[in-house]
Amino acid sequence: MGFFSKIKEGLKKTRESISGSIETMLNTFTKIDESLFEELEELLVMGDVGMPTAMRICDELREKVKKQGVTDPQVIMEMLKDTVAELISGGEGLQIATKPSVILVIGVNGVGKTTTIGKLASRLKAEGKEVVLGAADTFRAAAIDQLEVWANRAEVDLVKRDEGSDPASVVFDTIAKAKSQHADVLICDTAGRLHNKKNLMDELGKISRILDREMPDCDKEVLLVLDAATGQNAVNQAREFKNSAGITGIVLTKLDGTAKGGVVLAIREELQLPVKFIGVGEQIDDLQPFDAHEFAEALFAGRDENDEERRAVAERIEANRRFDEYGEEISEDEA
Repeated sequence: MGFFSKIKEGLKKTRESISGSIETMLNTFTKIDESLFEELEELLVMGDVGMPTAMRICDELREKVKKQGVTDPQVIMEMLKDTVAELISGGEGLQIATKPSVILVIGVNGVGKTTTIGKLASRLKAEGKEVVLGAADTFRAAAIDQLEVWANRAEVDLVKRDEGSDPASVVFDTIAKAKSQHADVLICDTAGRLHNKKNLMDELGKISRILDREMPDCDKEVLLVLDAATGQNAVNQAREFKNSAGITGIVLTKLDGTAKGGVVLAIREELQLPVKFIGVGEQIDDLQPFDAHEFAEALFAGRDENDEERRAVAERIEANRRFDEYGEEISEDEA
């Protein structure tokens, strides 16, 4: 399966939720007016895009429609695709030009953090880079064991200590090994939860200070792994970590299993954080570098047929319009 096909298939549920509903809505309009933009804004919010982002998208579309003199509602979908691509583009690539470079991976338990590290290591190894992993989530024995499985699968070295060891000491050892082997990249796992949030942030701060001291001139990425299925809760998580941990980018996992992929737009717009990778499946190559234009193209690539959903959306829009314009009460049989 090609790159675009993977992204398109992975976004199927989100596309049906957002793009399908929007396409259905546009088919009920014969002209572009304020009612159309209000319906569009509502559908975007329902698709976990978030209110601030939905408002900005609609404001930009209003401006483009006016500037270009567009009158056909069917043109809106293509304009929406371009607007979304512009909104979420920028900063997608990893900044790992130095040798070695470091990638610090953080995130709460259960989001797919350790699996993401394994897949990322495999991808970098396939690109010809020498990679060393550091198992600095020492508070869960399962995390160390799981990362070791991935290290073996990707055929990269792993630095680990016993459960309960000082995470910062694991990072220190990983740096030493990466330097001695002239590795290209070291990737460090971190704890997803300690006794409380303050302890977690203090531990991340300690790790960051060691990295700054031992690798002051090296490129450093701090990637926050989020579960797309949590929708707006993912935005809240990103906001908390951004304020405390110096996040440089987002990895959004489990996009293939949720209709809440619109959260990509909210993260990019509300937090000004670039999405670096997206997870669109369980296979080792299903962690894909994020490409804003490919994402927008796949998101609005044309709906997967769902006649019942399309009919329900169309009937709701028509019922709302009739009530707004004529004050008609719509019977259950009609609506």
